[in-house]
Amino acid sequence: MRLEGKTALVTGGSQGIGEAIAKRLAAEGASVAVVASSSRDKAEAVVAALPGGAGRHMATACDVRDAEAVRALVGAVEKRFGGIDTLVNSAGVFYPTPAGSTPKTDAERIVEINLMGVWSAIDAATPGMKQRKGGQIINIASVAGVMGIGGYSLYCGTKAAIIMMTRALALELAPSGIRVNCIAPGNTATPMNEDIRTKPELKPFLDAMATRTPSGRTYSEPEDMAALAAFLASNESRAMHGAVLLADEGFSAGI
Repeated sequence: MRLEGKTALVTGGSQGIGEAIAKRLAAEGASVAVVASSSRDKAEAVVAALPGGAGRHMATACDVRDAEAVRALVGAVEKRFGGIDTLVNSAGVFYPTPAGSTPKTDAERIVEINLMGVWSAIDAATPGMKQRKGGQIINIASVAGVMGIGGYSLYCGTKAAIIMMTRALALELAPSGIRVNCIAPGNTATPMNEDIRTKPELKPFLDAMATRTPSGRTYSEPEDMAALAAFLASNESRAMHGAVLLADEGFSAGI
């Protein structure tokens, strides 16, 4: 129970890595605000499965592209729990953006959610953390932030930006007692990539990924990332500022 008495806000908390993180932080003793991107029902379903249910946790929905809505969300969580100890920025989207054929709306959406959505949450939560003289910010980046993936240039760009934002914010906020770190998952089995994992016509692609994954696990489990988030949220990682925890089964270690 490393997080007993603590409060966490998890964007993208209604599925995939975010859901696993919400469950792990709750299991470690934290009260968790689970934020879905659009469907509060999905967030409520996650909260119902957490120890203590709705009496101890909070379910809500917020479009992280709307900075004012994000600010209102942070205010509501702070009002409910008295403050935010840990902010986990897990909301994100993943889809190809090939040069020359990507609609402007698709290009803008991936940047607004993956990059600006993270910034908006951090910008809104930082004043309260400074006032309380401490906090943890955990950003979810990607192995795509440290290596290129053809056809996914904007996704790679936003995740690389999250890594650099993490480092710069760590320098800025460490004197205020706020630790900023990030997790860079590799291929992880989530609803976001279920089509890739299950379509028969993509088997050659999956076989190629398996060949270059030295651990033998082509896809990690969301719970693997949740364990890292719990560590970063705890006092056990107190020496870490601006760290990037690459958890990709060795995918990016070779060629």
